[in-house]
Amino acid sequence: MRVPFFSLAVLANVLYLCLSYTLRSSVSWVVSSNDVVEDADLSEEVAPALLVDGAALWKQAYPSSNVVLGGDSVESPAELVKEEEDDNVAQLSSRLFSYRLDKVKSSSSGGPPPHQETARTARYIAHNSDWGHLATISTQDKIKGLPFGNIFSVSDGPLDNSTGVIYFYVTPMDNTVADLKNNPYASLTFSEAEGEFCRQMVYDPEDPRCARLTLTGKMVEVVPEELAFAKEAVFSRHPVMAKWPVGHKWFFMKLELIQVWLQDWIGGVSLIPLEDYFKAMPF
Repeated sequence: MRVPFFSLAVLANVLYLCLSYTLRSSVSWVVSSNDVVEDADLSEEVAPALLVDGAALWKQAYPSSNVVLGGDSVESPAELVKEEEDDNVAQLSSRLFSYRLDKVKSSSSGGPPPHQETARTARYIAHNSDWGHLATISTQDKIKGLPFGNIFSVSDGPLDNSTGVIYFYVTPMDNTVADLKNNPYASLTFSEAEGEFCRQMVYDPEDPRCARLTLTGKMVEVVPEELAFAKEAVFSRHPVMAKWPVGHKWFFMKLELIQVWLQDWIGGVSLIPLEDYFKAMPF
């Protein structure tokens, strides 16, 4: 008779442990059936407002420290989450990516210009970008004649002196420089996602409101009379470059513009006349 009682005792302990074991994800959020809002409005007007409510953003995200392996005090998700009013903002916020919305600087305090001012926006991006993606026509054997992209640290002047002319500090050892010797034409692309604005506004880098600027032109070596300014422009923004090995034979180049292409809003792109681009001020 003792064997059946022993088996029942073991089974009871197993069931107890199963009920006491709770695992919650530290990297994702849970959406219960009560929290789902069908056909939710995630328009430009609604989404930014939702992100101001930091508590609502995190209300269904459970840290790994809440994993319980046995014990008498097992908290359920409902107990971990403070009950809030059942309104649309609280419901929608649990479905959004969870980072906080900081106050975005206005253009008067150093933020991006209004999107209607396309030339000024282009100059703003060109001046505030410390690096960009340069596309050339490759001379590498396996991809000869095909596009090749590379990242470069750049500067259009010291922080207090924007020129709109993009300067580079390059070495002949770079594949891109070899490409330029064969074909000097290239396109340099910047994204407003490099800074804080798009992150704060919760704009994906491909969102048209997260501005993209592509400058196309001819890459040329900086002439001696312009060398002092090019050096100041690049080294003031990238001081470590001044200490790079001289054996790599670094030299300065700049992009002589042919076209300024900008997308900074919904509804199409802007081709900005060079005269307007150089007249505009980014500050």
